Amino acid sequence: MRQRHELTDEQWARLEPLLPTPKHGPQPRDRRRLLNGILWIHATGTQWRDLPERYGPWETVASQFYRWVRAGVWQTVLAALQQQADAQGQLNWSAHFVDGTSIRAHQHAAGARRVQGGQDQQALGRSRGGFSTKLHVRTERSGKPLVLLLTAGERHEQSVFEPLMEVGALKRPGGRGRPRQRPKRLVGDKGYSSRKVRRYLRRRSIGVTIPTKRNERPQRTFDRELYRERNKVERCINRLKQFRRVATRYEKLAVTFLAMVTIAAILIWLISATTS
Repeated sequence: MRQRHELTDEQWARLEPLLPTPKHGPQPRDRRRLLNGILWIHATGTQWRDLPERYGPWETVASQFYRWVRAGVWQTVLAALQQQADAQGQLNWSAHFVDGTSIRAHQHAAGARRVQGGQDQQALGRSRGGFSTKLHVRTERSGKPLVLLLTAGERHEQSVFEPLMEVGALKRPGGRGRPRQRPKRLVGDKGYSSRKVRRYLRRRSIGVTIPTKRNERPQRTFDRELYRERNKVERCINRLKQFRRVATRYEKLAVTFLAMVTIAAILIWLISATTS
């Protein structure tokens, strides 16, 4: 009987071909059970050692998760799902939305060792919300996550705007043509309003739907109807935070926490694919 937070047969059928198999050594006997164990931890926020026995030894499940983090498997799987959706016309490039949100870090998230870059290199800092990390998100027009970046909690959204736009290129079906990356229009709140941001978008022929601040020159035209759709990125962030390992940061390393956020994004794409 399938437990809550576990993959459905349809979701597993889409995900299984995207997972790597070791070229050497023993093959995992039940990768679906291992993955469901990872998803249980991801959804509940519980410590690894409290993993239910039905998923196997917690050490085995945890080591599989960290092995895939080091190999970049989670980001590869997310990109593959996005490419499949793009090939099927289910990824909307007419407008993309950007936003950022602070995520409270647990006290156990502090203390990364020097050999791991130290705490200063782990996207942790102090903001109004306390000890936190800031998650920066770019979504396509339907509200599904495309790009995920982390910074320290006190960093402003504009500090990583260009990286947020420069990464996430998707290969065309069949590998023909340049990878697709730029939307026709970019939608953001006033936090993204600046000459630098508008100049960046204009140079790349990307339309701008960002309201101006009081001290800025008013825009001649502003697409208010499109701007009302900006709540889709906010709803996407809320969906990401439904998973407790995303709502609160427990991981000391930024790469590990980003993997947890990426898993949430993978599940959003899987759910959208199986319900569309």
